[in-house]
This record gives sequence, C-alpha cells and structure tokens, in this order.
Amino acid sequence: QVQLVESGGGLVQAGGSLRLSCAASVTIFSINAMGWYRQAPGKQREWVATIYSSGTTNYANSVKGRFTISRDNAKNTVYLQMSSLKPEDTAVYYCKANHNARDYWGQGTQVTVSS
Repeated sequence: QVQLVESGGGLVQAGGSLRLSCAASVTIFSINAMGWYRQAPGKQREWVATIYSSGTTNYANSVKGRFTISRDNAKNTVYLQMSSLKPEDTAVYYCKANHNARDYWGQGTQVTVSS
C-alpha cells in the first residue's frame, strides 16, 4: 500500500511558477514510476510527466520545456517544478505511483493560473 500526499498548489499569475510536491509513504527508490496528471473542469484527466526509478523522465508536449519532474529519494518525494504557467494549466494536479503492478493516486492539489 502506498499513500501519496500532494502539496504546493495555489493561485498564480500567468508567467509565474509553482512547485508541487508529492510525498510517499514508502521509499520511492523502490517505486518503478511516479508521475503527475491533471484534470481541468469538464475535461478528462491527462498525463503531464513521469519519472522512472532509473531517472528517465518524459513529458507531455503541452508542458515540455516549462515543467520539470524530479525526485528526492532521501525525502521520498517527487516534485513538479512548473514555470511560464498559462491559464490553460489550471487544473487539479494528481500524483500517481506505479508500485508492484498497482497504481496509487494522491488526493490532488489545485493549481489556478490567472490571466
């Protein structure tokens, strides 16, 4: 069982930055992949970024070059650094962990970007 707690969301103006955190209840060194997803009002949840235990990262085209995913194994935390934010980045952001062939989700954190 893996519990994930996101934090760091808030209200920011367009062009600003935020850093989201996802704290895991287990050592993330053992987790194969951790990622961030987001869901805007009236839209389906979409993938944003993934980081693997190897350190390899992947990003959705919509955030590539603006967002950076990273992990701190000592703190069992994954981060999403978001820069050059746009109003279309407004969404609830969720952390997901794939561990032992199961997916675990956090409760989400709201990010609102004003124009």
